[in-house]
Amino acid sequence: MDEDQSPITPYVYIDSKGHVIDEKPLKVVSSCKLGILRFPFDVQNCSLSFGSFIHYDSAIRMVLGLSAERILSQSREVLQTEGEWELLNITASETLYSLDGGGYHDIVFNILLKRRPVLYVVNLIIPSCFLNTVDLFSFLLPPQSVDRSAFKMTLILGYTVFLLIMNDLLPVTGNATPVISMMVGSLLETLFITNIQNSSNPHVPRWVRILVLQYLAPIVCLTNKQQINRVTVDVIPNPTQLVTTVGMQAPFRIHHLEIKPRPIAVDHQPEKSAHDPVMEELRKLSQDLRSISRLVERHFKEPQSLCDWTFIGIVLDRFLFLIYVLFLFSTLVAIIVMWTF
Repeated sequence: MDEDQSPITPYVYIDSKGHVIDEKPLKVVSSCKLGILRFPFDVQNCSLSFGSFIHYDSAIRMVLGLSAERILSQSREVLQTEGEWELLNITASETLYSLDGGGYHDIVFNILLKRRPVLYVVNLIIPSCFLNTVDLFSFLLPPQSVDRSAFKMTLILGYTVFLLIMNDLLPVTGNATPVISMMVGSLLETLFITNIQNSSNPHVPRWVRILVLQYLAPIVCLTNKQQINRVTVDVIPNPTQLVTTVGMQAPFRIHHLEIKPRPIAVDHQPEKSAHDPVMEELRKLSQDLRSISRLVERHFKEPQSLCDWTFIGIVLDRFLFLIYVLFLFSTLVAIIVMWTF
């Protein structure tokens, strides 16, 4: 595949029987198709064919001078590598291609090479696992926060720079590592959940409530503990004090509301007329309480929908997180099985 740069030897060897031996050193640059499915724990089988494709086997016949075992032992003694490959075995076989006018004869050497994976495990696989683990724990951050999206984007950028630095370690014919694709998928999941929790729709669709709150929430072990905001009015025996309690989910709480009765002019009238101002005051108080109740319900009507969207986002975030963990676990198991067998 390359220009012959071997030195010229103008000498031949002649023995007493008339045999002429021409030993010419030859530097051969060849190629080998690599299968990197199990990279960096791959074993490559490269073949080298020596023969003449101009002359038939009747004119030139290839003969194996040494046995394959002898060639393997000598090759291990003179083999010089950069520490990446290990020579496992060399086998030789003679092949004859038959044609109409004759045939071609050649010798095929199968060279079995094994890659040393320590360099790739330490410098490539372990850092990739660390970055992927950090991306996995980033799901603990609140999805509605901007810090989570910014953190994931920074992680993707850092891993891209890491791959550029480690580009020389990757095989030339290899495909891109899928870790970046998984990180981009987790970033898109964060953007999706953030969009749901900040939804401007004041009403949650019925099919979303049924699908997420009734089916997905029990699967991810989440229950909606939010109570409907109610206003409870307790009238204590003391008519001069009124205790109003607001639901636990309300943003504020009114503990005590003291209402002082208006001074009532007492005259010397019958007992029935003396109670009429009190009843009138109670009616006014009831109207005031109804107005307060309507205002409080109107105030909490919109935040209730926002709380529903927030809870829906939490359920979907945990559901997609479990899918992400399951995908990573299955991928890890598949890679370990592939490397082992």
